[in-house]
Amino acid sequence: MTKVTNVVIAGLGGQGVLKASDILADAAFRAGFDVKKSELHGMSQRGGSVSSDVRFGTRVLSPMVPPGEADVLLVLEATQIEINRPTLRDGGILIGPDVLAEGALKNKKSLNVALLGAASTVLDIPEDEWFAAMYANLAEKLHKINEQAFALGRAAALERSQAD
Repeated sequence: MTKVTNVVIAGLGGQGVLKASDILADAAFRAGFDVKKSELHGMSQRGGSVSSDVRFGTRVLSPMVPPGEADVLLVLEATQIEINRPTLRDGGILIGPDVLAEGALKNKKSLNVALLGAASTVLDIPEDEWFAAMYANLAEKLHKINEQAFALGRAAALERSQAD
């Protein structure tokens, strides 16, 4: 049996949930994993709930994370935490917007990348693959601000884990 890492990314339409899942899936693929991804758009165009499942490992058969089996639940909007909590396995890791200090981000649109930075501390993907995936999935004019957001999220998560 091969280990598959299950990640659910959730938030509201317009927050970059799908872009975050694209970056994660790309980074995992670049790191040599088999990757499957699934999206649930809901009412994304109206700010409704949006979620995306990303699964990666040696061999992945299904794109859907079974209920209660997410290793990581990354949530961009606090109101979506309880809605999506049932996807998280016992002992799984919840990463929410509270990982960052209020006002820490220069651009709120980079929250998705900042939380990927936080997730990078617990996912087995080399940092250079994260950056390659970001560059491939974001316009060049957004690279610098998102590099900063990723580093901020990563530092905040490492600081929090050392405090625990």
